Amino acid sequence: MRALGNVNVGAIDQYREVKERFDFLTNQRADILEAEEKLRQIIAELTELMEKQFREQFAVISKNFSEVFQEMFGGGKAYLKLSDDANALESSIDIVAQPPGKSLQNMQLLSGGERALTAIAILFSILKMKPSPFCILDEIEAALDDANVRRYAQYLTRFSKETQFIVITHRKGTMEYADVMYGVTMQEKGVSKLISVDFSKAQEDVV
Repeated sequence: MRALGNVNVGAIDQYREVKERFDFLTNQRADILEAEEKLRQIIAELTELMEKQFREQFAVISKNFSEVFQEMFGGGKAYLKLSDDANALESSIDIVAQPPGKSLQNMQLLSGGERALTAIAILFSILKMKPSPFCILDEIEAALDDANVRRYAQYLTRFSKETQFIVITHRKGTMEYADVMYGVTMQEKGVSKLISVDFSKAQEDVV
């Protein structure tokens, strides 16, 4: 008893305070663990939903890509596939294309013009799935030859019924299919002037 020292008359109150603090922290920890588990469940459900929607939309884009590619190239075949099908949300996407007269191969093995036209086909396949009110295209056909520029412009014209396109270009083949053309000229040094031509009105004037 002598070794125990003096009696702590406040021990009961101290115990009560410590126990209250312990119970409070224990409840807080339990709440945090419960919230963590709920968040994990929500994340798992969202991930499953996102993967389902991604696979559905990816299948639609791949189908559209195959159709647009054939129209752009006048034949051939193409499709999209996931490098890691088991991990769709984090997998890279392989673009496989076969222009007319060539073997089926990865997009990276195509020529510069073929890659550009394939990329344009992918762009239109995405727009075909979910058309946008308007779209800005900045010289995306610069690497194409004249024949493919014409094919691109013709497809652009057909697609313009659903989407308004603002096209920045230097290619005459694209300009020939425009409804309205805007150009910037510098008649005086340092002074730019905007010129516009409405081809539909010009045709009416000719008639």
